[in-house]
Amino acid sequence: MTNSLMESRDAFAARHPEERVTLNGREWGVIEVGSDGPVLLLIPGTLGRGDIFWQQIDALKDRARIVAVTYPAQGGVAEWAQDLALLMDQRGTDKATCLGSSLGGFLVQYLAAVHPEKVERLLPANTLVSTERSRSRPPYTSDLDTAPIDELRAGFAMGLGAWREAHPDQADLVELLLAEVGGRIPEIELRSRLNGLKKAPPLPALAFPKDRIATIEGDDDPLISREMREEARALLQPGTSYRFNWGGHFPYVVRPALYVSLLETELGLPLTGEGWGEGAVRAR
Repeated sequence: MTNSLMESRDAFAARHPEERVTLNGREWGVIEVGSDGPVLLLIPGTLGRGDIFWQQIDALKDRARIVAVTYPAQGGVAEWAQDLALLMDQRGTDKATCLGSSLGGFLVQYLAAVHPEKVERLLPANTLVSTERSRSRPPYTSDLDTAPIDELRAGFAMGLGAWREAHPDQADLVELLLAEVGGRIPEIELRSRLNGLKKAPPLPALAFPKDRIATIEGDDDPLISREMREEARALLQPGTSYRFNWGGHFPYVVRPALYVSLLETELGLPLTGEGWGEGAVRAR
């Protein structure tokens, strides 16, 4: 049986292979597409490379300059924020609209706190503002440096399997994510991402205009609870809050057109599909 998501993603990856870029001694994966229009920086979560946003990149590539990154095998949130600032300097980018999902959402908040001059608009998605709760559940309860990799991968497989049982229509997404954790993300990089969240420093105070912050969340997100979503909104006080009625933890994969509309709105681009409407809270 074919997997349409994986086939589409693999075709994109063949057209736009990652460039390996060393930043402060750490090797990142970088996909840069487009040359004109607003700049968009895309940062994945634990279970994605930069090409996890392939559907959004393909839809926007002729109207925006897009940089999507894949985490290095070393460092943590504080170091990665410095690396991304350096990447922007090297690419001649004064500032960008910065979207990060999950772990990436925590990272973009840190980036905006320590380098606000680099951030045009801040888009933390399906994410948290404190890592304390996450540290108390598998796989973060394991010794992430020494635990057998099969043990760590089994923890992800269990959670993804439960999601597939509850949402059989998203079986292709689960298969794609299992392939990521099963080896498409190398072991050393996977451990680095897990440690990045487990050992993340507290977020510095964020002195950033609220009207340039937009949070993105999912009502049915199995990883970011309602309490965590409310905590994020209370701290960030976003000018706009986008809320997916369904889409789980990966709405950019399973509801790509609506996610493109969200990005078009935030980048100031003409809408090519159904929009989100007006108001501080926008639910679809």
